Amino acid sequence: QLQLVESGGGLVQPGGSLRLSCSLSGITLERYSIGWFRQAPGKEREFVAGISISGLRRNYADSAKDRFTISRDNAKNTVYLQMNSLKLEDTAVYYCAARRGTGLTPMEGEYEYWGQGTQVTVSS
Repeated sequence: QLQLVESGGGLVQPGGSLRLSCSLSGITLERYSIGWFRQAPGKEREFVAGISISGLRRNYADSAKDRFTISRDNAKNTVYLQMNSLKLEDTAVYYCAARRGTGLTPMEGEYEYWGQGTQVTVSS
């Protein structure tokens, strides 16, 4: 059974860092592009970052550029989102999602499989 499980969320002060993990089971990660999305209270879910199958291509939302880094370890079937210089506005539930194929897209409708999310709270 296909499953995506996020972990690594928590409470952090502004300026701090967190590393989120997305562990996949039931599928072979190397066949899927992966995206990270987030949803803040009262807002729509939005794209954060994406990574191609090879890991050579990555894209980021403007809000994540220069602060977040997406990476993948196909041998471990895991994708990571390193988040640095966190801001209050980064508070959200973070989701990873998988789509078959090599294309990168920020469109959530293009992703076939989703995790349950992990809460990230940035607060002083």
